Amino acid sequence: MRLALILAAAVVFVVPTPTGWVESFYSRQLYLIIQNVLTPLTSATRVVLFDLLLTVGAVGLSGWWFVALWQSSDRRLRVAGQLAINTLALLAGVYLVFVLVWGLNYRREPLIRKIDFSQERVTGQALNDAGLVAVARLNELHAAAHAERWLELDELPEHLGSAFEVVQGRFGVSRTAVTGVPKPTLLTPYFKRAGVDGMISPFSLEVLVNADVLPFERPFVVAHEWAHLAGYADESEASFVGWLTCLAGDARSRYSAWIFLAPHLFRHLGDEARPRMWGLLDDGPINDFRTVSDRLSQVVPLVRRNASRVYDQYLQANRVEAGIQSYSMVVDLVLGSELGRLAVTAE
Repeated sequence: MRLALILAAAVVFVVPTPTGWVESFYSRQLYLIIQNVLTPLTSATRVVLFDLLLTVGAVGLSGWWFVALWQSSDRRLRVAGQLAINTLALLAGVYLVFVLVWGLNYRREPLIRKIDFSQERVTGQALNDAGLVAVARLNELHAAAHAERWLELDELPEHLGSAFEVVQGRFGVSRTAVTGVPKPTLLTPYFKRAGVDGMISPFSLEVLVNADVLPFERPFVVAHEWAHLAGYADESEASFVGWLTCLAGDARSRYSAWIFLAPHLFRHLGDEARPRMWGLLDDGPINDFRTVSDRLSQVVPLVRRNASRVYDQYLQANRVEAGIQSYSMVVDLVLGSELGRLAVTAE
């Protein structure tokens, strides 16, 4: 059984999976059936099940090794070998669960193949125009967004859930994902130092959020993670879906969408255009960006580099060739897709 588990995990990891099959059978059908059942269950409790699984797994595995080696002082080498095989089989089983519950989404068809997308639309002029729209919207929305009370994490599903469903429908899916209640996590101290805003648990399909994320950042951060819940594993695709979701919400959510996108747009501009674009922002949005910068000052460069390196390797191991560079590709989706172009012009 142990060898069978290890062999099965190795085969699943190595053997190519047809993207069309993954898209039609898994991502749009089986996965969403699992998600529609599992996420409401994990959202019904305030306990962060991923924190619990992580703690029990780390303590249990360490304790298992310690007790087994401590009780076998005269044959530790042999016992260590058996423990290594058993641990490898356990990890293989965990990997197979990961693939079934979430991981196959990394192998689905890229979003640009399923929507009206043209790389020819991604031009310097389009980038500059979108940057000007971002500036205008941030300046216009700032007062209205800050005039209302910012929503708490557990209030976002009620206020932004319908927008999320509408946006999923724009991609032509017959079955949609359900929202999950965002939860602060015990990983927040690590998130702070690594510069991580949120994640979803690939085992319990719950949304985990850095408790230090600012109120005006929350709508986009949560919508981005919901996009992952909908099976958009690629970071740029999740950001694109999350951005569209926030634009379909109220002033607070739309402001959050542009707070996210504007720096990505400006970053791609030339050295002369970039400071000019920042200079067009009013004091309100500028102060909010400074607050974000202050929050990110807690990031520890060494921790962030190591976290980025590990996540880059994780993404590439799951067949995301661009690795963490996929984050910045959201600009291409915004400028090159008809959905993105319409969202920008409608704003």
